[in-house]
Amino acid sequence: MATQPPLTLSSATFAKLSPHPYLLANLQPPDPSTPSSRTNGRQPHQARQPNINTSSLTHAHGSAVVRTGDTTVICGVRGETLLTTNIPNYRSADALNVAGLGASASLGNELRDYDLLVPNIELATGSAPNFLPGVPPTTLAQTLSTRLYSQLHSAGIVDVEGLRIYHTKEDDTLGDDAMEEDGIEEQGGKREVKAFWVLYIDVLFISFDGNPFDAAWAAVLAALRDTKIPQARWDVDQEIVLCSRDNPTPLKIRGLPVACTTAVFTAKERQKKGGGQFWMLVDPDRLEESLCDETVTVMVDRTGGETKILAISKSGGTTVGPELMRKLVSVAEERWNEFKAVLS
Repeated sequence: MATQPPLTLSSATFAKLSPHPYLLANLQPPDPSTPSSRTNGRQPHQARQPNINTSSLTHAHGSAVVRTGDTTVICGVRGETLLTTNIPNYRSADALNVAGLGASASLGNELRDYDLLVPNIELATGSAPNFLPGVPPTTLAQTLSTRLYSQLHSAGIVDVEGLRIYHTKEDDTLGDDAMEEDGIEEQGGKREVKAFWVLYIDVLFISFDGNPFDAAWAAVLAALRDTKIPQARWDVDQEIVLCSRDNPTPLKIRGLPVACTTAVFTAKERQKKGGGQFWMLVDPDRLEESLCDETVTVMVDRTGGETKILAISKSGGTTVGPELMRKLVSVAEERWNEFKAVLS
């Protein structure tokens, strides 16, 4: 007589049928001596170990592949020249001086004013079950692109000086005072900005398992640190920019900002009664993100030894307050050390 199979469900089946009780059973085991853990085996404050490879793309000026768990992102950076004559709202140093603003008025604003950083995110078909072929860009991809664009400018990691293409203009009629006022002087001539490098930053998710912003930001940061800009000069006769592949110049990058995202998972009684136990899940995966209604992203930089909080973004929920926010900053500091070790 054949033996009947036991009436039990596998862990994978249980997770699909009742994902919330499944995660709660792991975080709140019946035996108090058993430590709290997540369904992926990590502790609540344990993030996935990052793996980073740079110079992965042959035809890009900079590239990187970042993998954290089952989330894999590839980023390519390619520079294109943009003539100042093709910028509708461009104001030269001379125009600023005439307006009484001084040449330094444009410093720090060129990246945003002239859109010199152009990020774009694509979620590849098959990277996750809900990313189907032949559909327009998802809301998630557009939101991530907007966040990357905002953080690239607010963090100030790209030095605009490395994106300017100068031409030394000989003018003996100019005195030393006039040259110093422009802030640019070179061997009796005045340097004039003729063009800029525009960096197109393309990010592709080839495997998606949660926490997309942290992975995308890490890929962008690693790719920018790997970027080398070709030597460029202004040709007066042809009035074009000529580039050379010999001795490319590394892109000037400021600091090492690292993003760390944490999700808040609450028990059922908290959702019903407004109280109860909750857990802070660092670097959440796709299952955990679908079960959490509150996330916090902290971006820090400890390049100089002192922690600088560059950005804090929060969505949903009311659990995280000032006390928890300080703990999340400490977690972000640990995450920064992990990325620093990998990038070094």
